[in-house]
Amino acid sequence: MNPKFLFPRILTFLVFFYGLAFGFGQTRQVIVDADTGNEVDDFYALSLILADSSAKVTALNAAHWQTSHWAVKQTMENSHRLNQQLLGEMGLQVKTLRGGHARMYDWGDRAQHSAAAYEIIEQAKQNKKVTVIVLGALTNVASAVFISPEIAENLKVYWLGTTMDFDTKVLKRNDFNSLMDPFALDYLLDSKVDMNIMPINVAVDMEIEYEELSQAIGKTKFGKFLIKRWDDHLDGARKSRILWDLALVSVFLNPEFGKTTIVQTSRDSGNRAITYYNHIDANAIYQDFYKVLSAFEKR
Repeated sequence: MNPKFLFPRILTFLVFFYGLAFGFGQTRQVIVDADTGNEVDDFYALSLILADSSAKVTALNAAHWQTSHWAVKQTMENSHRLNQQLLGEMGLQVKTLRGGHARMYDWGDRAQHSAAAYEIIEQAKQNKKVTVIVLGALTNVASAVFISPEIAENLKVYWLGTTMDFDTKVLKRNDFNSLMDPFALDYLLDSKVDMNIMPINVAVDMEIEYEELSQAIGKTKFGKFLIKRWDDHLDGARKSRILWDLALVSVFLNPEFGKTTIVQTSRDSGNRAITYYNHIDANAIYQDFYKVLSAFEKR
């Protein structure tokens, strides 16, 4: 064979083999757990991962926010309804499951037995590694591990919560998501679950002005739907917001948008290595979000 024809074939074979070996082009499967009714940012984060073609959401679980001082009745049901509404607006069909209706119990069988927890258990028993993105309380994941401790090493969890002083390595748990279920956080820190945490003091870079966001997405039908979520929220008159959850989802989809470091936690916080995000590129995250939404609108 003529060498000038042989080289392209060899190159094609090598690219194909390399892609198989490293998973290029494969769709990442992920369970998403969201307290969608609590804040505005969940809709934006969920929209991104549902619209991004590189990920497949295998289950969309509803999380409670029952201990919030502005909680409505049946917060988990509120989140479940909004998850279904979002899927309807996007014209997508994804399994939606109810999670625990409140934080884990104080004694005995502390788990919140729910469809969401058992979905996590089922997938973890069938696969060596299951990824779960948690945008609120850790109740559903921690309950799954409490019920079936053997699945812990099969779970890779991405979670927004805690604050971390990267100089002193001091971890604080006084943020919203931590306080929604303190036991669930302690339980997972003490477990063998692979924890990847976006702390609040890093995600705070996601603050954006209402006018800027409206200009970027408010001219399309779906963009107007997302802006309406801002308008209709309890504090809808705010001129700026921090879209916390969008940071976590985006760096999961695009690791280059964030930087991580390994933190050895203290003895009262698991005494183990945890992957912490210590930097995000908020501008890159927003620009990618706009691009993904635009492409989704054109489907």
